[in-house]
Amino acid sequence: MSALTLNKIRFHGGVWEGVIDSADTPGSQPGVTVRLLDRKIDGVTLRAAETAGSWHLSIPVPAEALGDGVQCFVIYDEATGTKLGDFTVISGEPLADDLRAEIALLRAELDMLKRAFRRHCLETA
Repeated sequence: MSALTLNKIRFHGGVWEGVIDSADTPGSQPGVTVRLLDRKIDGVTLRAAETAGSWHLSIPVPAEALGDGVQCFVIYDEATGTKLGDFTVISGEPLADDLRAEIALLRAELDMLKRAFRRHCLETA
């Protein structure tokens, strides 16, 4: 288990920002790796924050990651390989159709479950 905790600050101007708090070793800078589709993201910066044991994390979103669909960035502690957090970028016009289709599928499954539950209640009553 990692002794690091990650908290999001904001996502603005193509840069995701957060704060990493280090409980065990407040003086030493932690190692952080960010991956997209199992590819390491370059340009990640980690600098000391105002609070002791805290580090400001900046992750630039590469332009090639922006396009139709969903892109998930995963943030890891290098020392332990533990996942600290993640963030997702969703973009593109076809996405609206995809989401509507998923919602329609979820509604259909929910209706099916409601019917099965009602049938079960009638049979066991």
